[in-house]
Amino acid sequence: MTTESSRSARGKFILPGYIIPFVLVTSLFFMWAIPHNLNDVLIKQSMKVFGIGRFEAGYIQSAFYLGYFLLSLPAALLMRKYNYKTGLVAGLILYGMGCLLFFPAALISRYIAILFALFVIASGLAFLETGANPFIAVFGDPASSERRLNFSQAFNPFGAITGAFVGTVFIFSGREPDAVEVQAMQTEGTYDAFIHEELWRIVPPYMVLACVVFLLAFFMIRTRFPNPKEGTSEENENGTKGRFSELFKYPHFIQAVIAQFLYVGAQVGTWSYFIQYVQDYTGRNEKLAGYLLTGTLAAFAVGRFSATYLMKYIKPNKLMGLYGIINVVLVSIAILHPSSMGMWSLFLTSFFMSLMFPTIFALGIKGLGPNTKLGGSLIIMSIIGGAVYPPLMGKIYEFTHSMAISMVLPLIAYAFIAYYAYIGTRDKKLQEAIILENSG
Repeated sequence: MTTESSRSARGKFILPGYIIPFVLVTSLFFMWAIPHNLNDVLIKQSMKVFGIGRFEAGYIQSAFYLGYFLLSLPAALLMRKYNYKTGLVAGLILYGMGCLLFFPAALISRYIAILFALFVIASGLAFLETGANPFIAVFGDPASSERRLNFSQAFNPFGAITGAFVGTVFIFSGREPDAVEVQAMQTEGTYDAFIHEELWRIVPPYMVLACVVFLLAFFMIRTRFPNPKEGTSEENENGTKGRFSELFKYPHFIQAVIAQFLYVGAQVGTWSYFIQYVQDYTGRNEKLAGYLLTGTLAAFAVGRFSATYLMKYIKPNKLMGLYGIINVVLVSIAILHPSSMGMWSLFLTSFFMSLMFPTIFALGIKGLGPNTKLGGSLIIMSIIGGAVYPPLMGKIYEFTHSMAISMVLPLIAYAFIAYYAYIGTRDKKLQEAIILENSG
């Protein structure tokens, strides 16, 4: 950042003159949440359509987050060579193409084709998250980076709510035949038609989503974005763009990567099997369980906005540590008391997990200077935790026949996040960066 642009950004929540690109990039936080939480509905629907168990259904999240893992680094390298705008537009195009792939996937009626479509969508989202998170974090006063990222991320849960609601209304039919009813339909010759109808219920939401995504790509192409060097702290005075080897000199960054891996695993694992937990321990049907999933995502939204406000008065790491401890207690209740009480405890974890992703991300890239884009890409790659947790939780269920016991994995994640918030952020380099930002 030049001296002049540093002064213009100092004290500014958003860099002056660039409200429109800020709004467009913030809208991406809403858009990428939609397919994330359509996955939670897809897991249940795929079990019905393809006759698979919870372990195999967990491959939906594995395919999805594998896209993030494999494409985050190429996304960072592309944006390092060109700029944020190029990466974001490329991400939107991949996102839209992945949505369109649901049509041929339904035509051939293969589970692997559904997984491939999800992989392509997530590949696009890897570009969006790799670019959008650091863009928002650094584009203004560095001292307010956590608040700014929490503000933009606050629109993410509205996308999550939209995804879960659309999936519940348009994908779930409410028809859940048991073994006897399936046998009766097979005898009557109507079972194949039922499965065909249930499969094609998946397609329309993704076709509509593709249209919206391509329209957003068009608007982004037409919008002037700031020069990547303007108003940011990503390049030093010599124009150096950073090196991976330098990232290992920052303990707070390394621990942020671990914390983000565990957090995303906990979030995705909890939401992926929330419907199953509700049905197993309260007996509610898929429609009502889907609406309860939508409700917990609404709690997530409230938590994100309230956290943005509270961070004006409470240090972000301390607030995250407190929320981590609360979630350890709530998940413990869900494990030890699998019932309506456990369900509502699991429901409330969404409120307290809401600030974790943006706060971990902002703390992790703080003080990285010219290594910001590369560091951000590694933190985004760490969300491969979302691919690891659901199958593991499904496997635990198969061994124990208890969805409650599988929640021990999110419990471990929240315990580490609380540790990172209180202990890991005491790293000397991070504290020096915070002092420098607050005194600038």
